[in-house]
Amino acid sequence: MDIRADRLRDAGLPDADLSPVLAEQGHPLVFATVSGAHLYGFPSRDSDVDLRGVHLLPLEDLIGLREGEETRTVTGPQDGVEMDLVTHDLRKFVRMMLRRNGYVLEQLLSPLVVRTTDAHAELVALAPGVLTRNHAHHYRGFAVTQWRLFEKQHALKPLLYTLRVLLTGIHLMRSGEIEAHLPTLLGHVTAPGYTGELIAAKAEAERGPLRGLVDLARVRADVEALHAELAAAQDGSHLPESPSPEAYDALHALVVRARTAA
Repeated sequence: MDIRADRLRDAGLPDADLSPVLAEQGHPLVFATVSGAHLYGFPSRDSDVDLRGVHLLPLEDLIGLREGEETRTVTGPQDGVEMDLVTHDLRKFVRMMLRRNGYVLEQLLSPLVVRTTDAHAELVALAPGVLTRNHAHHYRGFAVTQWRLFEKQHALKPLLYTLRVLLTGIHLMRSGEIEAHLPTLLGHVTAPGYTGELIAAKAEAERGPLRGLVDLARVRADVEALHAELAAAQDGSHLPESPSPEAYDALHALVVRARTAA
């Protein structure tokens, strides 16, 4: 089932037909959502459209000699817009869900849905059962990687990614909910006061420079403070150490049922 395009346009997505890109995937799609800067709330006028999702390999591709593609990437322009579709086979995706991978959960729970199915709805319903306090490690590591890029480039994009993932991790540890949209996070977690200015500046160019919007020493101090806040939130989190056995069993049953029905 496809979703109406008006919600996607409200998120700043260009008015382009996504259907041909999805059709190139070649396997039945469990879901496809929009990720990247459009999901995070700071797209630029020249941002690519990052589509992420899950496909379903036929049973013979898993038990025969010819192995199917567990991860498939389709890229290229569509209506003048650069598209990037990356999907994982359902079994691989579920295994990543169970490995404190916040990135795949953000894709699963993205409100910018392009293609959905009943199996997608089941995955969404089961997602709370795989959230753990150890997801803080994912967001901490992602922030460190993006900060290293920022220190090399002094560009807006890696700085906004650094702030976004730290705020997402803090909010998750405190609330048990994944929120990837930076403007929404500003209403839940105290962020540096210049964050809104950075978002506005990023809208002008995907790879725009910092251009003296904020003092670098202040940025470093703020990022260090957010890391400390994430550590404290993890220490005080009520989230469990590992996914629940019930969620694991339900996800296993879902994979088996989806595969045998295909």
